[in-house]
Amino acid sequence: MEKILDIITEKMQQAFEKAGYDPSFGRVTVSNRPDLCEYQCNGALAAAKQYKCAPIQIAKAVAEQLDKSDYDMCEAVMPGFLNLKLSGAFLAAYLEEMRTQEDFGVQKIGQGKTIVVDYGGANVAKPLHIGHLRPAIIGEALKRLYKFLGYNAIGDVHLGDWGLQMGLIIAELQEREPGLPYFDQGFTGEYPKEAPFTVTDLEEIYPTASAKKADPEFSSKAHQATLELQQGRRGYRALWRHIMNVSVADLKKNYDNLDVHFEKWLGESDADPYIPAMVEDMKNRGIAVQSEGAWVIPVAEEGDKKEVPPCILVKSDGSAIYATTDLATLVQRMQDWNPDKVLYVTDKRQNLHFEQVFRAARKAGIVKPETELEHVGFGTMNGKDGKPFKTRDGGVLRLEQLIADMTDFVRAKVVENQIVEEDQVEATTAKIAMAALKYGDLSNQPTKDYNFDMERFAAFEGNTGPYILYTIVRVKSILSRYGAWEALPIQTPANPFAKELMIAITKLGPTLEAALRSSSPNLICAYIYELAGCVNKFYHETRILSEEDETLKAGYISLIGLAKNVLEQCIYILGFSAPEKM
Repeated sequence: MEKILDIITEKMQQAFEKAGYDPSFGRVTVSNRPDLCEYQCNGALAAAKQYKCAPIQIAKAVAEQLDKSDYDMCEAVMPGFLNLKLSGAFLAAYLEEMRTQEDFGVQKIGQGKTIVVDYGGANVAKPLHIGHLRPAIIGEALKRLYKFLGYNAIGDVHLGDWGLQMGLIIAELQEREPGLPYFDQGFTGEYPKEAPFTVTDLEEIYPTASAKKADPEFSSKAHQATLELQQGRRGYRALWRHIMNVSVADLKKNYDNLDVHFEKWLGESDADPYIPAMVEDMKNRGIAVQSEGAWVIPVAEEGDKKEVPPCILVKSDGSAIYATTDLATLVQRMQDWNPDKVLYVTDKRQNLHFEQVFRAARKAGIVKPETELEHVGFGTMNGKDGKPFKTRDGGVLRLEQLIADMTDFVRAKVVENQIVEEDQVEATTAKIAMAALKYGDLSNQPTKDYNFDMERFAAFEGNTGPYILYTIVRVKSILSRYGAWEALPIQTPANPFAKELMIAITKLGPTLEAALRSSSPNLICAYIYELAGCVNKFYHETRILSEEDETLKAGYISLIGLAKNVLEQCIYILGFSAPEKM
């Protein structure tokens, strides 16, 4: 269904035309003076210059042509503004259409389009840490938003599974257990089905090996193991499969705990087979040129305000780098899915890298000219003191520990305040903790750094996830006491608080589209905070269940029911859900 602002604008344009003026002057906007009106049109001011007459004269002529049944107020004021307040009947009809249409009538602007969202950025054999929180939850929210707006959205974790870390692990394992068959080049039998290590072992092996990179002899072994793995050495490939199976199972468990789910679990290794042909093609076509022994793609463009260095395709020693893999991954994605857009969610410090990769991909014709490529660079999550988040001993906090800390903090509040029965404590705590964690992050603009404040994020009042959940649970309680309510129609607003809530609900579609255009889930957070505020104001100022007029009561119930459904849809997009009681 059409957005309410588009409907009002269309009616205003028709009024301008009927009054004898160009309809393009009839654009309506949300009022910047909500104390005076709800919507406004300033077109008469611009039209006055073209038609050589006073703006107020035009505004009055246009106002005469508007259908007064659509407005509680429609007045022309000096020097030529048109101030509007919608009628209750107009709003009720619009919300009733929202209530009865699938997905609230939100336009499926992505129908028939495919987007790949590259997020997560997990590395095999390493535990997820707090640095993985933002790409996981921002990427998941954006993917769910694209899906809701009609796109075929494919989330790909794009695992780091093919670089030096694999060679480091293999070299360390060989030093510890040289008798394993994986290191015997003459071994021709079947390798063991069980890995010779656990995920806990891996989490100790990798940092130990990484610390030995400064040792020239060990570093040489690790680089050689990486090369032989990538060239297909049988024993190393078998070890790599063990590493993958053990590590990915653990990663999936941790992402599941965060309610983050990927459609594809592909990695750098999946793109590797595409590299030779891609590099050869770029060399043959002159896209890649030699520079100091390396092969590079010049990507600087006329008009660049900052230097954009060439994109390195192959280093002087013949090895590929991240840019090579990212370009090959694009080749693979175009062949497999032919997406209309590819969206990358990573640290904003990678902005230049993706600018180089995007330009190189376009220059080489890897993507079609109309294919969108976007990098959402996010800021840093800092501690309460504004400094980079660290553990007490100065290390990097594991993501599962952060979730556990938030859960423990919330559980203590749930138990202390006796929010739910004892048998519901764990399930309720988990939902509140996830809302606190995700909303605390997503309510910030992705590109900005923010301070992680557990106490503030878990508060039941203010702009927090638990406050949004509390609003939903409060409405659920009212609805359950009323009884069957789902088929009740929306009625004209009975008081100003009802009307304010109705106007807030109409902003759903425009908000979701704005969040998608700017890749900003924080706009959805701001919207549901406003909507929850309107719900609570309406609740406090209106007798709902105690209203004696049954028709009036049914209208109240239908309205808050619709608001609840909208809130629940929005928090689903953001990646969390509400408990039954709170």
